[in-house]
Order: sequence, then C-alpha cells, then structure tokens
Amino acid sequence: MILKTINGNTPRIGDDCYIAENATIVGEVTLGKQCSIWFNAVLRGDVHYIKIGDRVNIQDGAVVHCTYKKSPTIIGNNVSIGHNAIVHGCTIHDNVLVGMGSIIMDDCVVESNSIIAAGAVLTKGTHVSSGTIFAGMPAKKIKDISPELQTGEIDRIAHNYVKYSSWFKDEN
Repeated sequence: MILKTINGNTPRIGDDCYIAENATIVGEVTLGKQCSIWFNAVLRGDVHYIKIGDRVNIQDGAVVHCTYKKSPTIIGNNVSIGHNAIVHGCTIHDNVLVGMGSIIMDDCVVESNSIIAAGAVLTKGTHVSSGTIFAGMPAKKIKDISPELQTGEIDRIAHNYVKYSSWFKDEN
C-alpha cells in the first residue's frame, strides 16, 4: 500500500482495516473500523479532507477525491463503493451501495439506504433521497428501495466485503 503524507496531513487508518498492496491513500484521509480499500483504489485527500466511517469497502480501481478548499468527501457507515466508481467532493450517508463505474460529482448528497446504479452519473449538486434508487446519465430516481433490496444488496455486500477482507488479512 502507498500511504503518503501531504502538507503535514497523514492518512489515519482505523482498527481491523484491510488495504491492498497497491492501493494509494494520500493526505487528510480518515478511515473508520473494518474498512477495506481494494486493488488500485485511490483515496486522495490532498486538496481537502476525506472522512470515511466504519465497514466501508472501496473496491478495485475506485477513485475518491475532493475539490480544492471547497468540497470534502464524507462517506458514512456500511457503504460499498463499486469497482471503478468515482466519488468526488460529495457526501454519502450510511447504508449506501454505489454501483460499478458510477460517478458522483461535487456537492451531491446521497442519503441513507440508497442505491446508485452501475454506470449512473450524479451531476453536481444532485440530492438522492433516502430509500431510493438512482440510475442513468444524468442519474434520476427510478424507484424506491424495497426491504428485500435493502437486506439483499446493500447489507449483504457491505457484510461480504468485511468477510472477504478477512481472507486477505489472514494471508499476511
């Protein structure tokens, strides 16, 4: 893993986290407990801060960044950021699934218990209400989340990534 101090800011890693050997975490980044940062993921807290809660997984190739002195990135608990997603200068609340290849731009707010579909593009300032699914380009609400999707997707994926990361921690 690459952990790099920038402008006096050193990444802070919570207890029981897994960080892949080629993941990069730079600057003012704080990770909660039981997080996993996967292969080729980049968390760049060089121009503003990134604050990440507990049990967050940031999957392979994802990029988390901010906007210089304007828009930090804040991610709650039990959040899954899918492969190759871009999360930039936004706020994501608890229990959210961000699908593969999706883009969340500056000043977006994704409320709890929501899904951002794979490939969705949330343009600057988009507000995702709690319990909804957004999809498309630009992303729009397509439906409300059923209890089955809540437990079957959001909760399942977040819990699975805690389990997957244990396999890698056991190997080192």
